[in-house]
Amino acid sequence: MLYLTRKPGQAVIVNQSIEVRVVEVRGRTVKLGFRFPEDASVVREEVFIAIKEANEAAAEAAQALPPSLAGRRSRGP
Repeated sequence: MLYLTRKPGQAVIVNQSIEVRVVEVRGRTVKLGFRFPEDASVVREEVFIAIKEANEAAAEAAQALPPSLAGRRSRGP
């Protein structure tokens, strides 16, 4: 992990297309501003972890299906 020290108003640029700027520091809280391409996906870490865990659980459940059901696709009404 890379650690940087930045002051309010200062920024770092990632891959020439993502800007992370320190907007405000108040006590132990830091407000960050992000500028990134429209096709980039940005989520908070706790949301990312929850999605990842749900996807892993779904993949494990799919592997546990009997072979006769594993290849079926649901059909609409």
